[in-house]
Formats: sequence, C-alpha cells, structure tokens
Amino acid sequence: MFRALYTAATGMTAQQNNLDNIANNLANSSTSGFRRRRLQFQDLFYQNLVMPGSAATQTTTVSAGLQIGLGTRTVASEVMQQQGDMVQTGSPLDLAIKGPGFFQIRIPSGETAYSRSGNFHTDSTGGLVTADGNPLEPAITIPADATSVTIGSDGTVSVTQPGQSNAQLVGTIQLALFANPEGMNSVGQSLFMPTAASGDPVVGNPGGSEGLGQVMQGSLEQSNVSVVQEFVDMILAQRSYEANSRVVRAADEMFQQLNQLGR
Repeated sequence: MFRALYTAATGMTAQQNNLDNIANNLANSSTSGFRRRRLQFQDLFYQNLVMPGSAATQTTTVSAGLQIGLGTRTVASEVMQQQGDMVQTGSPLDLAIKGPGFFQIRIPSGETAYSRSGNFHTDSTGGLVTADGNPLEPAITIPADATSVTIGSDGTVSVTQPGQSNAQLVGTIQLALFANPEGMNSVGQSLFMPTAASGDPVVGNPGGSEGLGQVMQGSLEQSNVSVVQEFVDMILAQRSYEANSRVVRAADEMFQQLNQLGR
C-alpha cells in the first residue's frame, strides 16, 4: 500500500516537470530561433518479490517472476532540432540559417556561444552584434556610410558606399556545426554552450563541404514550437497527473478502511 502512494507521487512529480517544460515551450513560441524541448521519462527500480528464473522446484524455474515497479522519473529534456518556419522581415541585418548550423557569438566572458537567432544590429563602431550587444564571430564591421548591405547565401558580406559603383567585401559569416547539437547546454538569451556531449564545433562557410546550411538575408527563423502540439501535450500531462492523484486518493481510502477494522 505504501508503494502505491510513493509510486503515484513519482508520476505526479514527473508530470509537474512535463508541464513546466510545456510552459517554457509555449512562452517561447514567438522567440526567434528557439528550439522546443521534449522531456524523456524512465521507469525506476523494481522490487523483486519473486526473481525471474529463480528455482521453483529442484527441476523447474520460475518463468516470469513477480516484480513491482516503483514509479518513474524525468531523465532528459531533448532539444528538438527541426527547422523553424522562415519569415521575411525585409531588414538587411536579419539572417536565418536554412539547414544545420549555428551563428558564433562572443559573450562577455570571452567564450564563444552559439545561436540560431539571427536578428543582428550594428553597434557604435559598425560591428554586427546581437540584441544584447554581443558581437558576431568572426567580427564583421559595416561602414557607417554604407548605402546597402548584401549578405550572400555563402555568408559573404558586401557593402556599397557613396561614389563606388562596385560592392566591397567586408567579411564572411561563418557557421558552426556539432555532431550532437542535442547535447548543448542552453544558457538563455537564445544561446547554447558546447559540452562534452555535443562535441567540438566544426566551423566553416555556409553551404560548404562541412554540411552547413545556407544564410538567408532579410529573414528570421521562427521558433519550431507547434502551439497545437503543446496544447495536446498539456492535456495529456494534466490527465496523467489526475490519474496518479486518483491512485493516491484510492490508497488513502484503503488505509482508512484498514484503520476502521480495529474499531
């Protein structure tokens, strides 16, 4: 009876975590470059009342045994890497990656972080930076008098200045690719950090031989969150939580009946 209470409690805790994850996905459904997460669950230890394969008699063994499971737990939150929808913005500094790859962002600690969000701006010196002011790596500077900025699908950045008939190349955007992007650490601000699980980055030009995606100018990649799917998952989590709470209630009523037997 005690097992039922604690087992159901693990199910309720797991669904609480599931709902927290769904809430985060929905909250970021309009965040550029956001990657939704999906929780993964795992069953806990089993209490072996009769061990499978144990001796039943001197000549026979137990074929199935008797095992009682002790619940579930949340073991991982998988980052879903499906491509988000592309939305044209018309801004020359809005960039989207069509295919695999991440923008390289230099954060204040001096480390390189990685992002799918491509809404860039220029700082006081003309350098390409994120909305938080973190510079793009490798650094690219747009001249203050540039009349137009053109960014090719291969990452080349060209500008046209007054008095010039030909565009001038000012740099090339490079992307990073990871063997296991699901193993990256989310640190907020639409940034990821590499870990031992993700592996080291492979850096190259967009559309190159490394398998990197192409850069699309004047577009942004939207979140890959499906609001409809998240609401379906929310209903399932709610019903699973409700079912586990009913187990707790049923176990409590059975204990109440046991306590009344001595009266």
